[in-house]
Amino acid sequence: MFVAALVLVVAWLLPLAWAVATSLKPESETTRTPLEWIGSTVTFDAYGKVWESGDLARWMFNSAYISVMATLLTVAFCAMAAYGFARTEFRGRKTLYALVLAGIMVPPQVLIAPLFAEMVQLRLVDTYWGVILPQVAVPAMVFILVKFFDGVPRELEEAALCDGAGRWRVFWQIVLPLSRPVLAAVAIFTFISTWNNFLWPFLVTTDPGLMTLPVGLVNVQSTYGVRYAQVMASLIIAGLPLLVVFAIFQRQIVQGVAHTGLAGQ
Repeated sequence: MFVAALVLVVAWLLPLAWAVATSLKPESETTRTPLEWIGSTVTFDAYGKVWESGDLARWMFNSAYISVMATLLTVAFCAMAAYGFARTEFRGRKTLYALVLAGIMVPPQVLIAPLFAEMVQLRLVDTYWGVILPQVAVPAMVFILVKFFDGVPRELEEAALCDGAGRWRVFWQIVLPLSRPVLAAVAIFTFISTWNNFLWPFLVTTDPGLMTLPVGLVNVQSTYGVRYAQVMASLIIAGLPLLVVFAIFQRQIVQGVAHTGLAGQ
C-alpha cells in the first residue's frame, strides 16, 4: 500500500514540478534539447508577462465570484432536493429520483447546445448569471446528499415534529447542522469544479470584463502564440488558488466522503 501510494504521489508531483521548473526558465531554454530541469538562470519573467498581458486581477475576481455563487446555490438547492427525496413520500418520487441519477451518466458536453440556446433566449449571454445558473444543477451532489440524509436517524426528526416543529424548521435546525461535513465536501467539490470549468464560460462570455481566469489565460496564449514558460506560469497561477483551498479544507473533504458512505464503493 505504501509503495502504491508513493507511486501515485510521484506521478502527480512530477508534472507539477516540471511545470514550475519550466515557468522559471528563460523562454529560449524551454525547448532546448536535451531537456533540463533547471535553466541557466531562474527568472520570473514569464509570470510578469502573463500578468501584463491580461487583466488577471479582474479574471480572478470573476472566477472567485462565479465559483462562490455557484457553490452557495448548489449547496442550497441540492440539499433541499436531496432531503425531499430522502424524507418525503410523493407520487413519482422514485421515477423523478431515477431521472436525477440518469443525469450523472449524461456527459455535460451533450447539453451544451440546448443550454446555450436557452441562455440566448433568456438574454443571459455575457452575464454572470449566464455562467452561474447552468452549473448549479448537479445530480452527483444530490446523490451524495441523499446517501447522507438516509443515514441520519429519523428519531431526531420525529421527536422535533412531535414537539410542534414544522418540516422546514426540522430541516434547517436539525438536519443541516448534522450535515456540516458532507455539506462542506459538496461545497469544496463544487467550488473546484466551477473554478476549473473552461468550456461553458468560454461559450457564454465574449466580454473580457466577464471572463474567468481559465478563459482569459487561454485567450492571452492564443493571441501571442505558444510560449511554454508563459503557458506553465498560467497553469500555476490558475491552479494555485485550488491548491490553497484543498490544503485548508482537506480534512473536511475526507470527512465528507467518509460520511456519505462512498469511500468503500
